[in-house]
Amino acid sequence: MDIIEKVNLIQRPPTEEIVTQEELIELFKTNSSPNHYIGLEISGFLHLGSLISTGFKINDFVKAGVKCKIFLADWHTLINDKLGGDWETIAKVSKYYQDAFKLVCPEAEIVLGSKLYEEKTEYWSDLVKFTKHMSIARTMRTLTIMGRSEDDKKIDVAKLLYPAMQAVDIHSLDVDIAHAGMDQRKIHMLVREIFPKMKWKVPVAVHHKLLPGLTKPADSSDDKILGKMSKSDPNSGIFVHNTDDEIRKKISKAWCEEANVENNPLLEISRTVIFHEFSEMKVERPEKFGGNVSYTNYNQLEKDFAEKKLHPGDLKQTVGNYLVKVISPIRENLNLNEELCEAIKKSF
Repeated sequence: MDIIEKVNLIQRPPTEEIVTQEELIELFKTNSSPNHYIGLEISGFLHLGSLISTGFKINDFVKAGVKCKIFLADWHTLINDKLGGDWETIAKVSKYYQDAFKLVCPEAEIVLGSKLYEEKTEYWSDLVKFTKHMSIARTMRTLTIMGRSEDDKKIDVAKLLYPAMQAVDIHSLDVDIAHAGMDQRKIHMLVREIFPKMKWKVPVAVHHKLLPGLTKPADSSDDKILGKMSKSDPNSGIFVHNTDDEIRKKISKAWCEEANVENNPLLEISRTVIFHEFSEMKVERPEKFGGNVSYTNYNQLEKDFAEKKLHPGDLKQTVGNYLVKVISPIRENLNLNEELCEAIKKSF
């Protein structure tokens, strides 16, 4: 596979931006198997966005010859009060995350934050050195990566460590390509600003678009993270443990305004999940409504929807059927016992 093919794989949806594409090309010229990293909080039930869309994007990197690491940030989870801030629960749910990502991304390496910190004795000294380059004001501005407000006056000191820890994770893992959702962009820009001052390797940053929730999006100043699928809202997303009937029912109730292609969750699912795994989408409908139609690329699907040639009801039925094909094998092979399920539910 040549460099252009590798870059095209990394650019395919749901990738939103590469900072920078020129640096990525230069990286592949000197390193055919660069190190990748994506860091994830362990914060609840896995869904179509957090596991499947993200996992499919990781697999694009793998196909491009990149050595991928999925960093399960257990200490960050504790700091951010997820899963009730209970270490025993975090450890149990970490195992669930490991099992899930091994199913979806079998060639990626999974690294626990707590294990990294035990093995890298220089991590904490590096953290202190890094924080010498961060002001309190800059730290507060980066707290949005945790879902926190920079105006929060009651935030505890531990949370102020979170952005710097995330940055030093990248250095400690010897990362060439730092990958995350668009909501984590600020930390990568911080890395690219401070790492040169410390003479640390500066990674290329790749950000993917977050999968929108199924409900009508609320107004937001940042349309790149508008109405994202949420682990805490069962109505906003498709969870990997939903039954086939539940998947179809949720999709049938999803917001899908006729001819509206802006922030349409079903179109985005089609673009980033279905067309990622299937070469075509077959829409089955009665002859009186136009008969069956097959799409081999997303652009034609979107065009027909915008021109009212594809009805929301037909799109919903088709997306529901394809998601069942994607999710059911994962659900059937991923164990979520009752004890773990209850522990996650209690944390919300």
